[in-house]
Amino acid sequence: MKMKAVQFYSPLNIKYEETQINDPREGEVQVKIIAALTCGTDVKTYRRGHPVLIKKTPSGFGHEFSGIITKVGENVYGFKEGDRVVAANSAPCAECFFCRRGEYNLCENLEFLNGAYAQYINIPQAIVKRNLLHIPDDLTFERATFAEPLANVVHGIDKMQIVSGQSVGVIGLGPIGLMFVKLAKLKGARVIAAGRNPIKLKLAKEFGDADEVIDLNKYKNPDKIFIDFSDEKKGLDFAVECVGLPEIWESMFNYVRKGGTVNLFGGCKSGSTVNFDTKRIHYDEVKILSVFHHTPFYFREALRLIYEENLPVEKLITESVPLEKTQEALTKQMNGEAVKILIKPWE
Repeated sequence: MKMKAVQFYSPLNIKYEETQINDPREGEVQVKIIAALTCGTDVKTYRRGHPVLIKKTPSGFGHEFSGIITKVGENVYGFKEGDRVVAANSAPCAECFFCRRGEYNLCENLEFLNGAYAQYINIPQAIVKRNLLHIPDDLTFERATFAEPLANVVHGIDKMQIVSGQSVGVIGLGPIGLMFVKLAKLKGARVIAAGRNPIKLKLAKEFGDADEVIDLNKYKNPDKIFIDFSDEKKGLDFAVECVGLPEIWESMFNYVRKGGTVNLFGGCKSGSTVNFDTKRIHYDEVKILSVFHHTPFYFREALRLIYEENLPVEKLITESVPLEKTQEALTKQMNGEAVKILIKPWE
């Protein structure tokens, strides 16, 4: 079957073209994509490729999507043609060393899925079994598509174990940082959010309900602002890094109190190194937390939050474009002109 899709050929070289999609194999389902979202990971991939997501070229591209099942392979249970579904971009094997210990995000055989910037996609058997969810009839495809990115944040927030009234600082206000702000507020925290982009600074208030928002363009050294925001000016209970730069990782230790926690959530380029003052780690008992990816549990919890708690994720959509304008959408996000752009393959 022929379809329209965006294919990745090389960094800064993607093409909107007609391509072939085969029928689903055993254990797979085929989904007609109704909504897809741009993502920071896709922007990085567009700029420089990705050794894990792009193993050969040309390759399907994009990984946040929802849609309707159009074909079902043999031995698929619980799903049928016409079902409204959202899929995660990966699934654990459930059999390796880490999966046997419940650390599904660290699975040695984590199977990733790419190809959301297209009219159709085949969902691999592992994802069908563990990370394909039905969408409630009264939940829009656009909102359901946020389940995968939100799942990462739900994981990060859960590991922090925030207690109501504690102080949280979030540095970096991309979609992930903005969702950290929102979920920290839902936990009852007092939240200070810091970034540089005016669109995102505004959303930190309008979407995230941050108690205080700091424009880092105006402050070369924001340490005092974070300290003054904290209880008795002792330092934050939690500081969350959502940028993914070594120099920002290092600065996070300036913001937390003795006994506080630094959540190094933004992934740096492989091979990056950082320097920490050991006094802060040992004598001040500052804890370091790092959280990667999501698990089937957190994917389900993210969809539940969107639906049952009516999390207003749609506020993060800057605009909507047809599939043929995917490259323009990625360029806009790369240039800081958008937070999330909704891709509609059938417009």
